[in-house]
Amino acid sequence: MKPGPKNLITDVPGLKVGNAQDDTLKSGTTVLTADQAFTASVHVMGGAPGTRETDLLAPDKSVARVDALTLSGGSSYGLDACSGVVDALRAAGRGYKLGPAVIPLVPGAILFDLLNGGAKDWQDNPYRALGRAAFDAAAEDFALGTAGAGTGALTAMVKGGLGSASFVLDNGITVGALVASNPIGAVTTPGDRHFWAAPFEVDGEFGGLGPDPAAGLGRNLDSRKMASMMAQANGQSLPQDRGNTTIAIVATDATLSKAQCQRLAIAAHDGIGRATVPAHSPGDGDLVFALSTESHALQNAESDLALIGHAASLCLSRAIARAAYCANPMPGDLLPSWKSPD
Repeated sequence: MKPGPKNLITDVPGLKVGNAQDDTLKSGTTVLTADQAFTASVHVMGGAPGTRETDLLAPDKSVARVDALTLSGGSSYGLDACSGVVDALRAAGRGYKLGPAVIPLVPGAILFDLLNGGAKDWQDNPYRALGRAAFDAAAEDFALGTAGAGTGALTAMVKGGLGSASFVLDNGITVGALVASNPIGAVTTPGDRHFWAAPFEVDGEFGGLGPDPAAGLGRNLDSRKMASMMAQANGQSLPQDRGNTTIAIVATDATLSKAQCQRLAIAAHDGIGRATVPAHSPGDGDLVFALSTESHALQNAESDLALIGHAASLCLSRAIARAAYCANPMPGDLLPSWKSPD
């Protein structure tokens, strides 16, 4: 397998991604959509998720396809970004049709970025407008790092961000990942130069420094992020179970059922665990959506699905590292970016 031509989730034919952000707010929204509805499911492994319309993605639920997926900052406020996407889809006449009624289906997930140094004194919730702007900006090319839902994202030690990566398998199937990385854990090893995902890097896509040569890693769980958030909270109690998450989408053009998409989402979670230490904690809302555009028939359902899941986990690890690698320093940042550690 090798990366697709863009090394983005939009290497899966038919997919588009749009970003919208407010740099003063230090937050934003990312929307994935396509020209037609797609099959999707979800799997949650974090202890503190924030979601909208994810129940309908369970394999036993009647609705098989959705029109878009939304990742957003803003904690519970950010769920309103889905409403802006629904507005745009309705205006375009797209959605689930029940007689004359048109109901756009837009599941979403959010991350917590309310204590990241940005201005959060809005009077009207800004996320509905950000959702619509992100949908309107959807294209095959989109920015990584400090963009969209990753605008205000923080990892334990350096800025997080928005990341993406892809693989084209030897059988012609394409797999991609899109992630907003804002975990309680670290994506870099102690010293902040090497990425936990380094063994899976392809062609120097996040610096080419290779794995950390040190041994006995993973025992030190220092967090600049928690210290900075405590300072933003002005000494008030700040439980760790509300302030973090890694939210992601993995996609393929292989023809998968909703149940197979759920299995794909489960497999892709390995990518979070390989790239983030620790992962899937009670204080994270770790969630992976998985979708199929259903344009490439499987030859062997079991073995092909296993390979697609493996590729998705590798893409997600690489996307998480790329999110931090591509993050840019901005005025008022609480944490350094990987590019500018001082």
